[in-house]
Amino acid sequence: MLNTTSEQQKQINIAYIGGGSRGWAWRLMTDLALEKDLSGTVRLYDIDFEAAKTNEVIGNKLSSKPEIVGKWKYVAVESLDEALYGADFIIISILPGTFEEMYSDVHAPEKYGIYQSVGDTTGPGGLIRGLRTVPMYVEFAEAIKRNCPDAWVINYTNPMAICLKALYEVFPKIKAFGCCHEVFGTQKLLTEVVKEFLGEEREISRREIKVNVLGINHFTWFDKASYKTHDLFPLYKEFVHKYYEEGFEKTKGLWEKDYFASANRVKFDLFKRFGLIAAAGDRHLAEFVPYIYLRDKETVYKWKFNLTPVEWRIKHREELIKLSKEYASDQKEVPLNPSGEEGVMQMKAILGLDTLVTNVNLPNMGQIPNLPIGAIVETNAVFTHDDVRPVYAGKLPSDLASIMTRHISNQELIVKAALEKDLNLAKRAFLNDPAVERLPQNKAEQLFDEMINNTKKYLAYLGL
Repeated sequence: MLNTTSEQQKQINIAYIGGGSRGWAWRLMTDLALEKDLSGTVRLYDIDFEAAKTNEVIGNKLSSKPEIVGKWKYVAVESLDEALYGADFIIISILPGTFEEMYSDVHAPEKYGIYQSVGDTTGPGGLIRGLRTVPMYVEFAEAIKRNCPDAWVINYTNPMAICLKALYEVFPKIKAFGCCHEVFGTQKLLTEVVKEFLGEEREISRREIKVNVLGINHFTWFDKASYKTHDLFPLYKEFVHKYYEEGFEKTKGLWEKDYFASANRVKFDLFKRFGLIAAAGDRHLAEFVPYIYLRDKETVYKWKFNLTPVEWRIKHREELIKLSKEYASDQKEVPLNPSGEEGVMQMKAILGLDTLVTNVNLPNMGQIPNLPIGAIVETNAVFTHDDVRPVYAGKLPSDLASIMTRHISNQELIVKAALEKDLNLAKRAFLNDPAVERLPQNKAEQLFDEMINNTKKYLAYLGL
């Protein structure tokens, strides 16, 4: 049980699994530096120990600045047990495998006419990524049970549902939830609706947009959205009608230059089809219904979003490595801007310093009655002292629920395949994916074998 005395708030222990990360780690550091009510120690664990050591230097340099109100000690550690022992909070943000495996996830299916805009959640890439991720999460769950069974676990790694399902399967009493900022982007889009149709001139925070969240990670929806006394659904309907063909961007044409941008046309089309507001980015949403938006590259271009090539991610990582050296050597300073993530706010609420309502991924205990019990679903939850309680979100439209149930079944079959060391179960999930099913059986099996071979070193535990 977490103690919330003033002294305890100054002695918080955070274990960061993936603590050598470039980007996510710096976001956490800046958010902690800007929070005056918390301080303590962050233990950085990463299979790349040198990267964790670099982040140790960066974090401690940041914390030593006199203007910083949140004082933390950063320590790189060499073992998972050392990171976790006595932790109050655990953050997991890892890359499951290398860019070589990710290249296969995203690009191997293209030879068979299957296109993926992200390849980290569903589709052939997301499922194979999930298969190699589960054994890592088995190790994490067992180590958490051994070292800090009462700690709260915040997961940022994708595939979100597969990661969390593995944690709960191995350690059912674990206190874990998953965070995703996709919903935030849709709240920001709704602030544009408010400005356009309600004439609000001041800058509106996305937190002023009140929403009911329901769905599964990256295929998440709003069935209610309001601003003050205004129901935003009628206004959003007008907004969609106005911008349906052209799309909507604050910076016109950005989607053609930025792999992560879109014109929101997939969102708008899904609203017309299902009557709810799709609450993730177009790149993620498209992968759950690939037969509509990912038939070929021409179709993707028509809907004004992008296929993100792994070559770009490799180049970007090189830039981040260079940047980490510059931060560590004081050639550059880490920008002290809030990240927009809510991890620190969540920790404050769990410590009893605040109350927070936000969207997270948790096992379904009935918060979405027409999705399978125990499946990892995304809804709002209330954060209070040592408690994260999902909000009853209600039922999904039956057609949307049926789409989600299929993806849930495939994700859970991947977890089962990994836990039972049964590649045939993994193949069944793979062949049942909507992007794969249109291939002839022999071609689909050929693709599965190729992708398994490309990630083989991470599946040695299966006896391959």
